[in-house]
Amino acid sequence: MYKIAVRVKWYRKVQPFVENVRFMSVANIKQEGPLFPSKDEFPSRHIGPRDSDIITMLDTIGYKSLDELTDKAVPRNISLNKPLDIEEPVGEYELINRIRKIAERNKIWRSYIGMGYHNCCVPHTIMRNILENPGWTTQYTPYQPEVAQGRLEGLLNYQTMVAELTGLEVANASLLDEGTAAAEALSLCFRQNKRRKLLVSDKLHPQTISVVQTRLSSLGLEVEVVDVFQSDFSNRDIAGVLFQYPDTEGNVLDYSTVADNAHSHGTLVCCATDLLSLTLLRPPSEFGADIAIGTSQRFGVPLGYGGPHAGFFACNQSLVRLMPGRMIGVTRDAAGRDGYRLALQTREQHIRRDKATSNICTAQALLANMSAMFAVYHGPQGLKDIATQVHHYALILHLGLQREGNTLTNEVFFDTLRVFPRLEIDEIKSRAYEKEINLRYYEDDSIGIALDETVTSKDVDDLFYVLGSTQSVEKLLEDSKVRDKAIYRTEFKRTSPYLTHPVFNSHHSETRIVRYMKILENKDISLVHSMIPLGSCTMKLNSTTEMMPCSFKHFTDIHPFAPLDQSLGYHQLFAELEKDLCAITGYDRISFQPNSGAQGEFAGLRAIQCYHEAKGDKHRDVCLIPVSAHGTNPASAQMAGMRVEPVKVKSDGTIDVEDLKSKAEKFRNRLSCLMITYPSTNGVFEDTVAEVCDITHKNGGQVYLDGANMNAQVGLCRPGDYGSDVSHLNLHKTFCIPHGGGGPGMGPIGVKNHLAPFLPGHPVVNPLGANSPSYGVVSAAPFGSSAILPISWAYIKMMGPRGLRKATQVAILNANYMSKVLEPYYPTLFKSASSQLAAHEFIIDIREFKKTANIEAADIAKRLMDYGFHAPTMSWPVPGTLMIEPTESEDKQELDRFCDALISIRQEIRDIEEGKLDIRINPLKLAPHTQEQVISSTWERPYTREQAAFPAPFVKPEVKVWPTVARIDDIYGDKHLVCTCPPILDEYNY
Repeated sequence: MYKIAVRVKWYRKVQPFVENVRFMSVANIKQEGPLFPSKDEFPSRHIGPRDSDIITMLDTIGYKSLDELTDKAVPRNISLNKPLDIEEPVGEYELINRIRKIAERNKIWRSYIGMGYHNCCVPHTIMRNILENPGWTTQYTPYQPEVAQGRLEGLLNYQTMVAELTGLEVANASLLDEGTAAAEALSLCFRQNKRRKLLVSDKLHPQTISVVQTRLSSLGLEVEVVDVFQSDFSNRDIAGVLFQYPDTEGNVLDYSTVADNAHSHGTLVCCATDLLSLTLLRPPSEFGADIAIGTSQRFGVPLGYGGPHAGFFACNQSLVRLMPGRMIGVTRDAAGRDGYRLALQTREQHIRRDKATSNICTAQALLANMSAMFAVYHGPQGLKDIATQVHHYALILHLGLQREGNTLTNEVFFDTLRVFPRLEIDEIKSRAYEKEINLRYYEDDSIGIALDETVTSKDVDDLFYVLGSTQSVEKLLEDSKVRDKAIYRTEFKRTSPYLTHPVFNSHHSETRIVRYMKILENKDISLVHSMIPLGSCTMKLNSTTEMMPCSFKHFTDIHPFAPLDQSLGYHQLFAELEKDLCAITGYDRISFQPNSGAQGEFAGLRAIQCYHEAKGDKHRDVCLIPVSAHGTNPASAQMAGMRVEPVKVKSDGTIDVEDLKSKAEKFRNRLSCLMITYPSTNGVFEDTVAEVCDITHKNGGQVYLDGANMNAQVGLCRPGDYGSDVSHLNLHKTFCIPHGGGGPGMGPIGVKNHLAPFLPGHPVVNPLGANSPSYGVVSAAPFGSSAILPISWAYIKMMGPRGLRKATQVAILNANYMSKVLEPYYPTLFKSASSQLAAHEFIIDIREFKKTANIEAADIAKRLMDYGFHAPTMSWPVPGTLMIEPTESEDKQELDRFCDALISIRQEIRDIEEGKLDIRINPLKLAPHTQEQVISSTWERPYTREQAAFPAPFVKPEVKVWPTVARIDDIYGDKHLVCTCPPILDEYNY
């Protein structure tokens, strides 16, 4: 018997290998291949199922080839009948050599431009263990907190860091950048007091002013750029005021009087600030700020030509329920232990729709975690030391320039100076070119100089030379006047403590920080563990080769406002990626400025509105949206100033064409656009999509096609061909940028030629092809999160036209194969009427289990954790269902493993239905099961420990992923809202 058991165990281990090998008969093996075999090996690395698996899976669903399958799935009237017009694939090593050459076209000059972007020293241990680590980059947004405690703790650290440095009571888990955070702050002011006028300081960064103007003018609000010290708040018609501290010219000013005047007339006070400066400066809260915003980029995140970086947002507790974005809160689990989860989730867009406070569906979780870890690593004293060094160099530079006859406008400053030089500006530019230095040049021939933590004595000496000064750091070091203007000798000196929690005071050796990062990483499920089958989210492979260029210094160390001749590599990348994306989508132009899918929606709708206005149709403001649409769709439409009108969906999940026709005709004089998702949010290719587009156009509207489901279209059909006018493309879905635990994201928009003049511009750097910054600046950086665009560029180059098409076909195959396997246990809710196929994702209906066994979607989601899986998308777009998207990167073995888990759970539900398991105390209701619970000395549950923790043969101790908390109590957390680090719980955690 022992020998038989060993042989069975051995067979289970080698079975996947045997399944692949059994197709390889001698007759099928080519004895002599080509002299030089094909080098397009990457598609076979990216696509999970082997060719032999594909044959088996096709046979299961009744098809003979991938082409036969997708010819049936995709409506013929929209099918693409020619190969994609992109170049043939390159191999991985060739790709890296090519991208290096492109990167090296970027010239790395010393940048003193500032304006919210600064060089910084990224600790190598954080770079290697977070930014370059798939255990940190490939998680999804932490909607399932029990298997996301690591990044949730990291984000709670971020919130604590921001709240304590700004002196405010609560902060969120990051926004997209400083510009959008500013727009969100002023939008909150409007929501709070319903006044329609907002003031912004003329000393804000110019890109911040532009983003605010775009966002708020779309809501019909009045934005006035003013000298805030001269503003009159007595009319009581001003919702909020926003200023910068230190301001864009480097001045540190006392805003107490401004804040007092504003508050006395019911106006909220917003402050854009710099976190590093706040280690030395009084926090904004001390002069009356209600809200503080900014970017945490200089806390250990590379410049990256503008992003990705995490914006921050902090406010008083009284405003917390109006705060945009996501917040991490402390709560308790079913065992009464502390745990973390997303707080106030009812504010999410899929619930509030056009009443949503924001359309921020992508934060910058990965970058926020990097910044938080930077603070953990350096601690409060280390951060203060960095800030002090930067400030001292600025003091030396100020004194040395002043002594040589230059005029400086700054009395109190942190790191930035504005200089009216004694030399001619052309001479300064010539000297700067010689030293390879970038400065900020004002129109009045003054110069801005912003220092950072990478500056050395030699750098300051070079600046003296460029401005014609004979001074040097060495001469000035012992000068008694150097400290005369030091912050710590003024009333602006910070006296309040910050970062007092042990987490910021315990990990300053590399040994400790590495262990801390690994502890957090091990608490999360990511793609390094198992498939993450989230419908609509496309959690596919983020390959190492695609990710590598993100760390190349010629990509990371470029300021977003560097001159064009210094960023040629980036612009070559943009041009090539634009060409490829246009070929894939059928659009004519691409804008890379939107740095999330929701920002892409807003930018696309903004382009449509500007197009109508240019034609004299400013009255067109109605946006038709199917009720099954993504939650950000109505939120984006509302933010773009549109009136949302819902369109019915039929029982088979498709758009009700008659209702659409009726609504389009009813609003034909006001119709701005139709927003749809294709394939539909319900996971089917609708045969009527071309007709739907035609109806919209005939009634004067434009078609906005949400690009979230492009993974079912690439190489098979193109939105620009069948009637769409504009789409955003989720590069963090279809085109392989990782989700990073909730960001970064990229949502560039593709448009047809007639909308191209209305793409976003920029006040500092006008992107290629954009005509005017008045057409909707939507992000602080001109090309959004540029540093992650090499990922999508590399994916397309390595896949080539056939690889991309096959990836789409296999994504559709994988979904339909799983649907077929699960069919006897869980019915698929929607299929195409003509083909009886799903697209690349499908919805299983579990609503009956609520009646028969008191089991809901959440119970199955939590139970899947015991099997080692993240749950599918839960209760969306249909309540009480699960939406599954396997992607093309998961192989047959993993698909079967996930199906086996769901089938096993179905048997547990049947046991409840038949009375074999208690209807309240059973493995689903009490899931997930932690290691602590399972090894406890007491076990009083009416099922075994083995059933709790090892419910299937493939769940083995050596590969078990343990949830680190039991089921989280969301209600308790919302009733007891805590969004900063709690008192220390366990000394061994730190």
